[in-house]
This record gives sequence, C-alpha cells and structure tokens, in this order.
Amino acid sequence: MPELPDVEGFRRVAERAAGLVERDVELRDAQVLRGVRTGEFRDALRGQRLGTPWRLGKWLALPLGDEFPQVLLHFGMTGRLLRCEPGDEVHRHDRVLLDLDDGQLRYRDMRKLTGLHLARDREDLDALLGDLGPDALAATAADYRRQLTRRRRGLKSALMDQEVLCGLGNLTVDEALWQARLHPARGTGDLDRGELDRFSRRAHAVLRGSAKVGHVPDRPSWLTGHRDEPDPHCPRCGTGLARTTTAGRTTYHCPHCQPRG
Repeated sequence: MPELPDVEGFRRVAERAAGLVERDVELRDAQVLRGVRTGEFRDALRGQRLGTPWRLGKWLALPLGDEFPQVLLHFGMTGRLLRCEPGDEVHRHDRVLLDLDDGQLRYRDMRKLTGLHLARDREDLDALLGDLGPDALAATAADYRRQLTRRRRGLKSALMDQEVLCGLGNLTVDEALWQARLHPARGTGDLDRGELDRFSRRAHAVLRGSAKVGHVPDRPSWLTGHRDEPDPHCPRCGTGLARTTTAGRTTYHCPHCQPRG
C-alpha cells in the first residue's frame, strides 16, 4: 500500500511536469473519479497549466492554473502515478491519462479502492483534507506528543489513524516502533516524554530515508528487510519476530527489543 514515502515519490514525478499545459484527458475508467462527473473533470483540466504539486500525508494535490481547481489523488492499496512518453504502451490498469506538452502523467491502479477528486475551491479542499492530522514528516516533536496523547489508546492503533498523524502506514509504523524500541500495543497514555520524543525522531528518520527512494526500503539493518522472510528474525538481536494483528493490519515486532513494559 502506498504510504507517505511512496506518495512523496509520486509528488516528485508530478513536479517534473509542473508548468506544462494539460492538453487532453483520456479517462479509460471513470470509476476512479470520486464526486465529479467525467465531463466536468475533463473540462476542468483541458488547457490548464499544471502548478506545483504538493502532498499532505498520503494525498497528492495537482493545482491547475493559479490555484484552483486542484486534482487530489489518493492511491489506496495499488495506485501509482507515472510519467510516460506519448507513444508508450498503455497498461491495462492505466485508468487516467493526462496528455501534456511533453509526455503524459498516468494514474495506474489495479484495485480502484480510491481515486481522483476535484477540489473546485477552498471549501472542497477543506472537506476532503480538513479532518487529517499533521503530516507525519512535517510534524514537530511537540506535534507528535500532542497528537498521540489526546486520548488513551494502543500506540500502533493511534499511529495508523490519519486524523492523528497523516501519512504513516503499516510499514513505516512498524519500522519506526522497532527503531524506537516501543511495543505496538503500549498505551499512548503510558508513554513518557522521552519515549514520545524518541519515537518522533525515529519516525522522521524512517520517513526521510524512505522518501529519498520513494518507498520503505527493505534494508538488511531494518525490520522491513526481514518481515517477509519465512522465519523472520530481528536484525538487531536475532530474536524471532512476533506476528500479530493491530488495527486490522499485520504487525511485526521484536519481543526482546520491544518489551510490552
């Protein structure tokens, strides 16, 4: 599933198209449009110059013209944004093709769980993004402390809630918790300031390192590099990793490095 680092990679893809004119729109599957009709979507984009893309959590915004309208993309579990040449073969999961002065932007998504929205003005933008918490990469240590201690709940459950901190996903949360030596089921109300600050530092490090390559890398020194092995072990101490379910997602942690406390 695309998480903040993946969407940051998609933002860089779109950034290379900033300033180009959107000449035409090919909607190969209108089911990926959310809250906007096909004709309105085409009319809003045709002939518009793409502005500088920006990201909030797992959402990517493509401004058109001076500021509005803006195309908001959410990538669900299988979405991607690619820059292609006009003559490149169309993939069967390419749902929307934006023809630009120079090449194409393509929204590719196998499962179509989310898709593309059109924010016509600030009110539309706030309706789509207004409930999100601070962006997990831009948030300060104080933001992390405030957001995670607003109410008592399990630590990983809180971190997976986009209204707490947006952009974190299953891989980034498990990795940051492992690096910070915190058990995923710890209660947020039981964490002291030192533990909260340690987590924010490790979360920022994981997100920065992952954003550079556009995904959470399976580095040998990271938990992520071992979670898919047949018999996964902690790369730090060699203990067998525990596999549980938290907030409906498969969770890995090291029982030795991340004690419940």
